[in-house]
Amino acid sequence: MSQGDKSSYTDKQKRQAQHIEESEKKEGKSQDTAERIAWATVNKQDGGGKKS
Repeated sequence: MSQGDKSSYTDKQKRQAQHIEESEKKEGKSQDTAERIAWATVNKQDGGGKKS
C-alpha cells in the first residue's frame, strides 16, 4: 500500500479498496493511480479508517 497506516481500516474496508483497485487496473489505470482512487473512494464512503 502506498502512504499512511492502513491498520485502522476494517477488513471490509480493505476488501472494498482491493476490489476497487482491481477494477481501476482493468480500466487501464496504473497501480499507483488505482490504489489512490480505491482508498479515496473508501474514505469518502466511510469517513476514513474506523473500527466500530
